[in-house]
Amino acid sequence: MRMGANRRLANIKTRREIGLDYVVQSIDLNTPFGKKQLKESKPFFPGEEEALAAELDKVEAMMDFVRQSGKLTEQIQEIFMEVKDVSYSINRAASQSLSVVEIYEIKSLLLAMRRLRHITVREDTSLIPQEYVLEDTTDILDILDPRRDRINTFYIYDEFSERIHELRGNKRQYEISIRKEQKNRREEIKQQYGILLTPKFDISVSKNSADFEKIKAIEDLELADQDYMSATFQLKANEIVYEYMKKMDELNVELEEEEERIRRELSLAISQHAQVLNSNCDKMGALDVALGKAMFAVGHRCVRPEIVPEHIVEIEDGRNLQVEDILKEKGKEYCPVSISLADGVTCITGANMGGKTISLKLSGQVAILAQYGFFVPARKAKVGLSNYIQILIGDSQSVERGLSSFGSEMEELKIMLDNSVERTLLLIDEIASGTNPVEGLALSKSLVDYLLQRPYISLITTHFETVTEKDGVINMQVRGLADVNFTLLNREIQYAKPSERINIISKYMDYRLYRVEKQGQVPKDALNIAKMLGISSEIIEGAQKYIK
Repeated sequence: MRMGANRRLANIKTRREIGLDYVVQSIDLNTPFGKKQLKESKPFFPGEEEALAAELDKVEAMMDFVRQSGKLTEQIQEIFMEVKDVSYSINRAASQSLSVVEIYEIKSLLLAMRRLRHITVREDTSLIPQEYVLEDTTDILDILDPRRDRINTFYIYDEFSERIHELRGNKRQYEISIRKEQKNRREEIKQQYGILLTPKFDISVSKNSADFEKIKAIEDLELADQDYMSATFQLKANEIVYEYMKKMDELNVELEEEEERIRRELSLAISQHAQVLNSNCDKMGALDVALGKAMFAVGHRCVRPEIVPEHIVEIEDGRNLQVEDILKEKGKEYCPVSISLADGVTCITGANMGGKTISLKLSGQVAILAQYGFFVPARKAKVGLSNYIQILIGDSQSVERGLSSFGSEMEELKIMLDNSVERTLLLIDEIASGTNPVEGLALSKSLVDYLLQRPYISLITTHFETVTEKDGVINMQVRGLADVNFTLLNREIQYAKPSERINIISKYMDYRLYRVEKQGQVPKDALNIAKMLGISSEIIEGAQKYIK
């Protein structure tokens, strides 16, 4: 067990908000073993860089396999789709006789393992890491498949014992004798009464028919079924047939006992191979997860993060996967963002609609995906592992519990700071925005002072521009509408429907971040957006006076 296996890197809300849950749910897995392993997967912590590198090696190897062997990838997935979780039956086999259905399911699993092993040991699949290659299970498959036909069916074959072959042979003879006796009697009824029974030795007749009473009176027939219009009569069993049926009942008891004995023997054989079966199931699950990670990484243009010893998060042209998928569905392009974070405080400033929160979440997404052994959505990324990652962002659930938005925010802030340790990554969105601006600014500045003294990476989005004036604070600002040709933008806005205006502004918005080296002119994106959306020029001009 890895030393960090029982530690918690991030709480449920953080994993959801920064997009880890979205990625995990997007991974295409096809086996119950893979789904369980991914759900129970643990992050890598500082000191486990070598183990994480080994995990990333596996994903990289599988990405090469996916790119080079598309047909084999599809074959593996088809095999995985047929696999059922029979681990309960495998583990139960030592103490109880398995049912025919359970043994059939285990045989099906063995056939799937055989096909998968055949693919993974081929020379042209050398890209698949050796640890995913299944152990040979031919011995136990031969026991469950004595005919060696490798067909995905199962019953208690005659080949399992001479006794069952003999009993079934005797039973077939009695069945033949019974049918021969019934055919003779059917012919006698035909000759004597002119009545022809069906091959099932019965006859249906209308109650209004002239033959109804005649058929009803035949002693060799008995009423089997009737309604208000018709009746069905069938051939009675005579003494000869009764005797044969009695012998067959006795044979059936012996057959059931012999089949139970065989099922017990097969169950014990399965239990003796339980270790290799369970090991192969684990390998199938691990291969399923690695293949799923690889296919996701290839499909989303993800890259291997460089894992470094220092505590940093550096992202070049990063993309928030969830937002990118939404934009892609709408036929829009995602604007990649670059950011460099190290221990200390970095503030992202800029107007609403500028993507500050998305950039905040992107920073956490890249960091946490790397620590869970995923490739990351960026052109390049360097990540130093964290001991703790948490985001502070608006939470409607806390408000529903009766707390104000500010109260719930302070409650979460306390938990965040109480749990922070060395090599922590804190993501704080619009701190103190739910209270009056004077106290909000004071609280924000004091929090920045506090975080500057801690060995944390602290990334904060804020509207309070003066928070960034503190020495040591790095200010990243959204480029926004700084480079926009407002003549073109205003012309497009002028003739657009009101419902389309926000989308048009978003199209012109530049979401990239740039570092502000010194305090300059206050950005006016908020005023520009308000003006373009039709707010009175009197209000806009008044606001500009207050800024001055």
